[in-house]
Amino acid sequence: MENIKVNFEIKKNNLKEFIRILIPELVDEEITITEIGCDKNLELELEVFGKKIIFSYENHLDKLEDQRLVMCKVGLLKLMDKKYPWGGLIGVRPTKLVRRFLNLSYTYEEIEKLLRELYLVTPKKIKLLIDVVKKEMNFLNRDHINMYIGIPYCPTKCRYCSFASYEMKGTIGKYYNEFVDTLIDEIVLTGEFLKENPNKIESIYIGGGTPSILTEVDMERVLRSVNENIDLTYLKEFTLEAGRVDTLTFKKLDIMKSFGVERISLNPQTFNLKILEKLNRPLDRKRFDEMFDYAKKIGLIINMDLILGLPGETTEDILYTLDELKKYPTENLTTHVLALKKASILFKDIQNPIPLDYEKIEKKLFEITEEKKMKPYYMYRQKNSLEWGENLGFAIEGTESIFNIEMIEENQSTLGLGGGAITKSIITQDLNIDKIKRIVSPKEPIAYVREMRERLPKKLELFK
Repeated sequence: MENIKVNFEIKKNNLKEFIRILIPELVDEEITITEIGCDKNLELELEVFGKKIIFSYENHLDKLEDQRLVMCKVGLLKLMDKKYPWGGLIGVRPTKLVRRFLNLSYTYEEIEKLLRELYLVTPKKIKLLIDVVKKEMNFLNRDHINMYIGIPYCPTKCRYCSFASYEMKGTIGKYYNEFVDTLIDEIVLTGEFLKENPNKIESIYIGGGTPSILTEVDMERVLRSVNENIDLTYLKEFTLEAGRVDTLTFKKLDIMKSFGVERISLNPQTFNLKILEKLNRPLDRKRFDEMFDYAKKIGLIINMDLILGLPGETTEDILYTLDELKKYPTENLTTHVLALKKASILFKDIQNPIPLDYEKIEKKLFEITEEKKMKPYYMYRQKNSLEWGENLGFAIEGTESIFNIEMIEENQSTLGLGGGAITKSIITQDLNIDKIKRIVSPKEPIAYVREMRERLPKKLELFK
């Protein structure tokens, strides 16, 4: 039986998902929402459990076609006296909402008012959101594209990981050589296509998996192929993710630098070594320091990733990691609130997570980033976060990652090569909507090897 009754048209599935995440106690309850006015103000009467409220807000339907749906969500939060820092926003990319408002000719002051009164976002989060958007606007460039190259191999599979990654020592590791050969073939074929169908590539990101797991010989082969076959005339940024120091050597870092890689990620996730052992991601702190120091010596920009809320960590453990961060002159920092994905091993195992004082953690994080002269420059959220936080990228002025911004904002088309890479074609339809087409390459190396030549033309067709 349908438990949500309304006297107007809305996307009920969207409302149900909102209720499931933020008001789970109403999932099976009968909810009645009635529009009682639609003139200067839009007025809704909401009723559940015999309780009623009237939610009235000035009519913006000429610009905000989804205002009724937004008011249904926020009205239920009001009715149930639910207060969240992000109010009624559960989307992954709240910055896209702000950019949508800007496209609709709202001023920043008007946007702040909408976020505060219509979406119930707290002033602290509104300021963060607006600051990030203002920073991003300096980098967004729809006229260019970016390239992502996926290397779906890792030394071990981290228990929290849901990405395309396969252990080199596992059965799939035997396809490594074929994978690398096929990847180089794909780079060559893509380069031939781009000579006839020029696209301005602004950034290249080699991710995974753990791309630095490539042997020294193969690291040089892949990077040489990119340099020799892809037009790098417009390239502003070249990143290789080297998150696991157990895959790095001094020579690999030299190879990266010699072929134009200018930034890497060294991702401890936490400096609590016992926690990392339990997560199948051991960290040799001495080796980490050696690789960090050498990367800095040869002039690489370094990003660090931290995950806040790993299983077994207390608030004090996380504060310790943040204190340790002070020792490293990294230019970029990305902090993630742990989100358990169903594809991760940890999703099946974790029970009774330790409560964390996120206000204390957040205060410490912003103190340290301010000391390092880092400012937030991109952000996103995840529905399955254990707490209400957001994932934040910080950077010293002038070292912001263009690729990170463009990917999170879904502003720029992406040409994806390699295992698990997602190709996206993004075309503006109107002020509110972009038309996005996605083609996903196979995650499994053997499937990628077998299907690359068949799938590549379909991806390249999007860039003609």
